[in-house]
Amino acid sequence: MTFCEEVRQECNDLWEGSFQHPFVKSLAAGTLPLDIFQYYVQQDAYYLTHFAKVQALGAVKANDLHTTQRFAKHAESTCIAELSLHEQFFTMLEITDEELTAFEPAPTAYEYVSHMYRSANNGDLADTLAAILPCYWLYYEIGERLKDSKPNHPIYDKWIQTYGSEWFGELVEEQINRMNELAEDLPPARIQQLKEHFRKSSYYEWHFWEMAWTKQQWTIGHYEKELTK
Repeated sequence: MTFCEEVRQECNDLWEGSFQHPFVKSLAAGTLPLDIFQYYVQQDAYYLTHFAKVQALGAVKANDLHTTQRFAKHAESTCIAELSLHEQFFTMLEITDEELTAFEPAPTAYEYVSHMYRSANNGDLADTLAAILPCYWLYYEIGERLKDSKPNHPIYDKWIQTYGSEWFGELVEEQINRMNELAEDLPPARIQQLKEHFRKSSYYEWHFWEMAWTKQQWTIGHYEKELTK
């Protein structure tokens, strides 16, 4: 099997967790509470701002101009397509400038972004791509799985259409092929390092849904309440 076939199979438990998460299933059914999606879209905008920067780091780490150009193009696509989508959602959800000014990344969003930067800054192009590939690939698989869903909600319909679209699928396929090329003929210890980046990102993808579903905050929850009694 190719590197991507192997690592996708090894991470299937985490990916199934994403597919079956109540956030994803409720979005597909059109029953996801808007306040939860509002929380999610702000955290996702933060994440994608840094995702684009990590893609740009990939352009810097590339060993040839073609790959540099492609990573730069992917970064540009993230900035234009993904963030413009969120701007539409901000308008539709009536998210105010005050809310955006007061925004703070949740623990999981902060940790996921930190993981991507650490993988990129401490490694080469293969490390960088292994850390960001699950975001591409998982969202495309979700889009494919949900493309026949009928949420009958303008926001959720648009979300599904975006990630199940042909143009997004082409970007995903390009990066899968590139990841396989970068991993080809590497020694087992190096392959394992790349797999660890990929698995951690897959883990954070599941936790991103959970973060939004619970509207995660920088608190210790009920323990904090117990301490004040």
